[in-house]
Amino acid sequence: MLCNSSSRCYLLNPINKTTSFSSQRRSRIGIGIRSIASQSHKKIVMEKNDEAFKFLTKNPYIPPPWASHLSPIPSHTFSLGHFPTPIHKWNLPNLPNNTEVWLKRDDLSGMQLSGNKVRKLEFLLADAVAQGADCIITIGGIQSNHCRATAVAAKYLNLDCYLILRTSKVLVDQDPGLTGNLLVERLVGAHIELISKEEYGKIGSVTLTNILKEKLMKEGRRPYVIPVGGSNSLGTWGYIETITELEQQLQTGNGKLKFDDIVVACGSGGTIAGLSLGSWLGTLKAKVHAFAVCDDPDYFYDFTQGLLDGLNAGVNSRDIVNVLNAKGLGYAINTSEELNFVKEIAAATGVVLDPVYSGKAAYGMLKDMAENPKKWEGRKILFIHTGGLLGLFDKVDQMAPLVKNWNRMDVHESVPRQDGVGKMF
Repeated sequence: MLCNSSSRCYLLNPINKTTSFSSQRRSRIGIGIRSIASQSHKKIVMEKNDEAFKFLTKNPYIPPPWASHLSPIPSHTFSLGHFPTPIHKWNLPNLPNNTEVWLKRDDLSGMQLSGNKVRKLEFLLADAVAQGADCIITIGGIQSNHCRATAVAAKYLNLDCYLILRTSKVLVDQDPGLTGNLLVERLVGAHIELISKEEYGKIGSVTLTNILKEKLMKEGRRPYVIPVGGSNSLGTWGYIETITELEQQLQTGNGKLKFDDIVVACGSGGTIAGLSLGSWLGTLKAKVHAFAVCDDPDYFYDFTQGLLDGLNAGVNSRDIVNVLNAKGLGYAINTSEELNFVKEIAAATGVVLDPVYSGKAAYGMLKDMAENPKKWEGRKILFIHTGGLLGLFDKVDQMAPLVKNWNRMDVHESVPRQDGVGKMF
């Protein structure tokens, strides 16, 4: 009852003290939860902003504990890629019973579609800068993804880049054009030196890069040489570190996913050396299957062994990686079946594979699954997409007969037409 000065009284609803207190407590709890959520959101945003400003910065490198016995250990890296790269399930057709394939998207690592190359370059270019280099020399095929990635990364760090590119003897005296990787390389100002495949085969990449290095040094330059594919013991750290990234991704996921196998293309050896060593030493313990797109398995076992020995790893390459032949007609040469496979996988799953590396590796993997299904049944496989999309542009003439899904739209004459109705943006 409430009465005013004129003695008028008003009946009020009875006060439920318990309900009132509970409501107040819930209100305070709600405010507290919202405050915590707001603080958590701000923290996440701040962490993302911090990551954004770490791009192109030089950072001290600390190896994972299980790799601390390796030697030499790099002192620094440059942040050149966008990591971690995502992982998702890959719904491939015609898999063996209870087999799952997941895809790690290193094709999304940034830096003008650089794929796996950027991981090695983070260590190699940090070393180049530490040594006072003012230019970079590297070597590869006419559509080398590694050479394109190196050209871009070097320019990011204000370094000139010299590329020795292998081509046919018919084209070695001609302008190489602007197809695929060449367009990006030339846009960023890379200096291109052409060499025929025949001369390359007789002289070798080491001698060719040394010849250019000596020439530049006589001109007063300070060149730093990166080998084919960035594959030396220092570059191997890029994919040792990838295993740490994978371990962290699996820990922060649902905690139930564990990979039995890792499948990846192999073209120069550094990627498989880092993956297999990291998986062997770390907690992942997945068997690495490398599909070689050039040379042969024995070559890559021996080359990988050299990289492992260069890190004093004390392990036999044949114990930690399984190398299979997937080169087909040869490096960067595709059959119509392989290119049709790339088209079919894109149409079925939305994932575009490159024709030189991941396309051949996935083709080889599914072929092996079809021929040896028991070997793969019930296994969880991580396929690493190493990028190289620009290489498809060099295959347009071969791809054209495979892609015919177009027609002129048929619009009946009865549909009204008026100039200016359709805005052309």
